[in-house]
Amino acid sequence: MSEFRNLLLKRVQGKYEISLEEAARMDAHFELLQRWNRRLNLSRIETVEEAIERHYCESIALARALPSGALRIVDAGSGAGFPGIPMAIVRPECLLYLVESDSRKAVFLREATLGLSNCEVVRERLERVELSVSWVVGRAVRWQEILAVASRLSAKVGLMVTADQSVPVRREATAFRWDDPVPFPWDNSRVLLFGALVA
Repeated sequence: MSEFRNLLLKRVQGKYEISLEEAARMDAHFELLQRWNRRLNLSRIETVEEAIERHYCESIALARALPSGALRIVDAGSGAGFPGIPMAIVRPECLLYLVESDSRKAVFLREATLGLSNCEVVRERLERVELSVSWVVGRAVRWQEILAVASRLSAKVGLMVTADQSVPVRREATAFRWDDPVPFPWDNSRVLLFGALVA
C-alpha cells in the first residue's frame, strides 16, 4: 500500500470511513496532481500529510455532511479538483460539475476525471454558469463569487473556510441563512459552513 493511501486511511479512520477502492482513486488523483504540479501551479501544499488533510479529508468531510440522495453540485473554481473530485469518489450517486475558467486547469481536470462518470468539467467563468443544481460548494478564498453563483442558481452553499473567515461570511452575506460552523475533527481552526437562501 502506498504512503498516501496508508496515511489517508489512518486520518479518516473512525471519522469518515472510506473504502480501499475510494482511497486508491484518491491516490491516483494525487499522483496525477504531483506530475502536473511540476509545470502548472495547481497546489502550493508540499507534504503528503498536509495534502491529505487539507485537500482530501476536508473534501470527504464536506461530501459526508451534505444530505443523502442524488444531488447535483457545482464545485465553484475547482482548480486541482477540490473539493469536487474526492466528493465524486465518495458520493457516486451525486453529479459534480467542476467549474474552472482556466483552460490549462480544465485540461488537468478532464484527465483527472477519466473514469469518474459522475463528474463533468465546465470550462467557464462562474458568473456565466447556467446549470440546474441544488448545491454550490467551494473553498472560501473568493466566497463572494461562490455566493453570487449560488444566489443565481438558487442553490444551497457549502464552504470550506477558516473559523476566522466564517465570521465575515455570516455577517455580510445576509441573503443566506447560515448554520453554525462545523469544525473539522482534526483541526478546529477550519470549519464547514452551510447556508441556504432566505426565502
